[in-house]
Amino acid sequence: MSNGRIDLGKWGESVAALHLEAKGYQIQARNWRCARGEIDIVAIDGDELAFVEVKTRKGRILGTPEEGLTVKKGRKLIELAQTYLSEKDVDADWRIDLVAIELDKSGKLLRCEHITGAVLGW
Repeated sequence: MSNGRIDLGKWGESVAALHLEAKGYQIQARNWRCARGEIDIVAIDGDELAFVEVKTRKGRILGTPEEGLTVKKGRKLIELAQTYLSEKDVDADWRIDLVAIELDKSGKLLRCEHITGAVLGW
């Protein structure tokens, strides 16, 4: 992955974290890693744990941010969430959300959309 894409992804994750905090979410972890992969953001929303995937797109050459959350990626996120819960010994209701961030070609923020329950048992 190029440095530009890495920087864009990190920027998008920061925007997503600020967006979630403004909605009252409590960020528990960012870029949580295990041997199987990474979860962008882990946050508490009331009595529920939200595992948040952040997709940031500049232009639409790769499609919309939502199109980046494939069935394969959704299944991987479920596996990672279950690993997190097991490793942290957490027994809580949980879900997987998506924060879709879209910029125009010049880098101007067009939208930051939070989709709760974006992955439902894929």
